[in-house]
Amino acid sequence: MLVNRCTSILCNTPNSALLSPFPHSKLGSSPSCHRFPRKPEHRSFSCILWRKQSKGFFGIRALEEPRVAESVASDDALFFPQSYSVKIPVGDRHILVETGHIGRQASGAVTVTDGETIVHTSVCLADVPSEPSDFFPLYVNYQERFSAAGRTSGGFFKREGRAKDHEVLICRLIDRPLRPTMLKGFYHETQILSWVLSYDGLHSPDSLAVTAAGIAVALSEVPNSETVAGVRIGLVDDKYIVNPTMKEMEESELDLLLAGTDNAILMIEGYCNFLQEEKLLRAVEVGQDAVRVICNEVEALVKKCGKPKMLDAIKLPPPELYKHVEEIAGDELVKVLQIRNKIPRRKALSSLEENVLNILTEEGYVKPDVASGPAETVPDLLEDEDEDEEVVLDGEVDEGDVHIKPTSRKATPLFFSEVDVKLVFKEVTSKFLRKRIVEGGRRSDGRTPDEIRPINSRCGLLPRAHGSALFTRGETQSLAVVTLGDRQMAQRIDNLEGADELKSFYLQYSFPPSCVGEVGRIGAPSRREIGHGMLAERALEPILPSDDDFPYTVRVESTIMESNGSSSMASICGGCLALQDAGVPTKCSIAGIAMGMVLDTEECGGDGAPLILSDITGSEDASGDMDFKVAGNEEGITAFQMDIKVGGITVPIMRKALLQARDGRKLILDEMLKCSPPPSKGLSKYAPLIHIMKVKPEKVNAIIGSGGKKVKSIIEETGVEAIDTQDDGIVKITAKDLSSLEKTKAIISSLTMVPSVGDVYRNCEIKSIAPYGVFVEIAPGREGLCHISELSSNWLAKAEDAVNVGDRIDVKLIEVNNKGQLRLSRRALLPDTDPGSPSEKQDTGSTTKDIVASQKAAEKGSAKKGQPDSKVSAPKLGSSHKSTPAEDTLLPQKKFIRRLVGSTRDEHNANKDTSKKSSSKAVSTDSSKDETSLVNGEANIG
Repeated sequence: MLVNRCTSILCNTPNSALLSPFPHSKLGSSPSCHRFPRKPEHRSFSCILWRKQSKGFFGIRALEEPRVAESVASDDALFFPQSYSVKIPVGDRHILVETGHIGRQASGAVTVTDGETIVHTSVCLADVPSEPSDFFPLYVNYQERFSAAGRTSGGFFKREGRAKDHEVLICRLIDRPLRPTMLKGFYHETQILSWVLSYDGLHSPDSLAVTAAGIAVALSEVPNSETVAGVRIGLVDDKYIVNPTMKEMEESELDLLLAGTDNAILMIEGYCNFLQEEKLLRAVEVGQDAVRVICNEVEALVKKCGKPKMLDAIKLPPPELYKHVEEIAGDELVKVLQIRNKIPRRKALSSLEENVLNILTEEGYVKPDVASGPAETVPDLLEDEDEDEEVVLDGEVDEGDVHIKPTSRKATPLFFSEVDVKLVFKEVTSKFLRKRIVEGGRRSDGRTPDEIRPINSRCGLLPRAHGSALFTRGETQSLAVVTLGDRQMAQRIDNLEGADELKSFYLQYSFPPSCVGEVGRIGAPSRREIGHGMLAERALEPILPSDDDFPYTVRVESTIMESNGSSSMASICGGCLALQDAGVPTKCSIAGIAMGMVLDTEECGGDGAPLILSDITGSEDASGDMDFKVAGNEEGITAFQMDIKVGGITVPIMRKALLQARDGRKLILDEMLKCSPPPSKGLSKYAPLIHIMKVKPEKVNAIIGSGGKKVKSIIEETGVEAIDTQDDGIVKITAKDLSSLEKTKAIISSLTMVPSVGDVYRNCEIKSIAPYGVFVEIAPGREGLCHISELSSNWLAKAEDAVNVGDRIDVKLIEVNNKGQLRLSRRALLPDTDPGSPSEKQDTGSTTKDIVASQKAAEKGSAKKGQPDSKVSAPKLGSSHKSTPAEDTLLPQKKFIRRLVGSTRDEHNANKDTSKKSSSKAVSTDSSKDETSLVNGEANIG
């Protein structure tokens, strides 16, 4: 550690000799290595010190300033911070906190371990303060290293890149509770870096990262008011669990992350499934007790190894400046804050601020009492110019020659820095706004504390979108658009779990600068946009149907068209209406509301009780003490997020806010029911069709084909958008129109059916001819061999004597070999068939061998003609050759996930077109009532 950068380096390690790299020599014995002559032209140099370890040596390099000392103090010792560790009880286990072990050059660094999950966090600050601002210069970065789980990042570069969305969300979780504890007037840039070094898949690292950041800041030189810690609370079987494992969270009804100090709550965020307010409050109490234990243990650790805080670096505006700003702009502020609309009020405040800046920074401020003060008698040592000039001899001046006359005292103008004036003007504006709300009982737009702004909503304003809604509340407006798609539209997430996660529902929030009438950059989503989007997404998730009931991927876009507070809650309301307009069968409707608070009402002329505000605007958010967002319906809560701008709040205050928020949600839901035009609640005609089929799992490969050739050929042939297969036999067909879907369904049905010996197939096309027989397509993509001996009751020299390619014949399935290949017979259906005729013995001995050879020939032939792969893939049959029931071969679910306009006429036309295109029919001895099986002795395959 550098103590005096101009003279020496201290080394405070007792009982350890400082040795040079040369044997038998002490420090300073080699001038070429340890002593440096004074050379003014050297701007810096390195001084190497060695300390003997158990194995070898290691060195410390210290950069010196110009004009360094000629020698290094040899009686001082090299200093390293001592390692400290403490085990802190959290829930039913302990976490291990270590400091002084890793990252010793940072202002504060800790390593927190829970199970085998390890998070390391460091805090560093700039040496020079930045420009004063009303926003503390705090930067947080959180990264999950793939090596922590024994993995390597995907992509070309094989290394971690920019922060993923869930990493950004954890950065916000770290930032939000720490910012209120930072002391005003400290402008040194502060950076918090957090890495997940090890992950066991059982203990979540996000709550550990919040706690580690709070401990690192407490140990560092950054001046803060309180120690911060964070925990996660789960609810399993009515039991609250502190820092639950990943397995426990799968069964939990609640996902709550809470951060606070030993006596107050600073931040909560969580998601649940219509949880009652009282259960949520109980979870907050459990979390607050756990945080208190952690904070007390950390305080004891800070007393042992914490660094002194940089309190001398705090620079606040002059106290008298607050009074001067109020004197200049107080009366005008009262009038400006009564303007109801946001843009005119903002322009009036900006103009008033410019006037105040001009007076206090350029013209100079003169106190009114000084400018009009009484005249003061001061001695005038100079002669009055109006009097006659007297000649006074040297040495003859006496006291009577000094004139005493009354003169006006000249006031000295006061000047202040522009930055200080801006900071004070903003604080004074907030003070006047709070005073107006508390004393007058009216907010800037004239509402009472619990009043909701006017609400207007409409659906279906975008004709080509699958679902759309415009939700307006006061001067906040959200345009929500829903897009439906198949599994390929799902969002892929790469995480530490090892398997890519596919999200079938996601909401993307956009906040363009035009929504507040400003000019700004347009690019990648900001951290705020990602956080607001996730809050709205998790709030809407509980009302969505299951994947079995609605097999669509749902994307919601919320673009904020106007903003004056609560834009994320407007995204929830608009998103709910857009989902209903897209035909998504939601379980119910939900709404969101943002609550504010004026904590210390006594300084604003109140009785001292906290004042809760419903549906806050942007100015109330900026000037207030709380931003509490709550989403749900009258039955319970689905999502919540609270940020505090003061030292924290208690559970009773939170209870009052939650109950008032419930009343606000009921009113908003009633207004959403008045939506005009209302949601269509049916699928758009531009939305894709998705049909679900169930086949035997072993038949999935027959649909896919070699290298995916078969499924690609089906898509090209029918024109459907996608065919998604799963290992459990679920097949999802996505199409734009009904005809292509029906055609695809027929092909898949024929590919996956299990033929039974004795089935008759009529009007089947001959695809190719071989010397030993012909290949007949009994169903789309399904062919069998009709041996030359089975073509006619008479003897044939070659197949062309009886049939040609393209002819249509009736055949009967007479054999399925152990490879699933089909043997067909035309002769068995001819009326003059004589089982005892000699022609029956024509070349029948090599039938099975010919089938195998013919199969290979057919594959080559189809490849030359560009035909799809026609390889037959059927399961092995036993020797009994019994007919397989149709319901065992194909289990389609005859349901279309779309409301059909004019369904009767379309269905009639579709069936008519289908019957014309597919002329192949099959007749079996098995009769079944299933619609895909035999009907009246025949089954439509094509």
